[in-house]
Amino acid sequence: MPGRLLSVERDALIPLLRARPDASTRDTRRSAARSPFAERAGWTNAQVVDELERGMTEAGPVIARAGGMLDMIALGEWVHAGDVRETFREPGAYAGQGLPDALTLLVRVTREKSHLPLHADLDDGGTSHALEAVGEDEPLRFGDTSAPRTPARYIGEAATLVRLYAGRPVPGTGYEPAGAEAGELNIFG
Repeated sequence: MPGRLLSVERDALIPLLRARPDASTRDTRRSAARSPFAERAGWTNAQVVDELERGMTEAGPVIARAGGMLDMIALGEWVHAGDVRETFREPGAYAGQGLPDALTLLVRVTREKSHLPLHADLDDGGTSHALEAVGEDEPLRFGDTSAPRTPARYIGEAATLVRLYAGRPVPGTGYEPAGAEAGELNIFG
């Protein structure tokens, strides 16, 4: 599943990045010159995207062979791709074809980390794959299902829930959390 998530994301993200003009990333490359990636500062968009494509292609099988220990890396890379779409104001940030696999990994990761329990009623559907993968019906259950704490509740879109778990800004309203603050959901911070 992590490999599939990265493959799906690679196939959606790489064409988006290839379509960007070099001028749109000049500042990013300039700041990279002051980072551990200084040797890439002079690269063209094509060179950077080629390296990203290779990395996303090769990482999936490696993560899959780790038997779950590296699944959070695949989830994090998928979230970062959502960050890119958000930056470019592209639709589908933190959603898209990989969302069911991302939700499935998010359920698994939050349970393995004994994260606070949360029951999610997702308004936008598309979660049947995630529900099947974890053997559940709605609501989708995240976190430590045996914790003595009463589960928090979430009603809203799946992409907004992903934003909350990833510690990303949540635009506007349209979701209802109960029993937990947004910061308590962040699994990366």
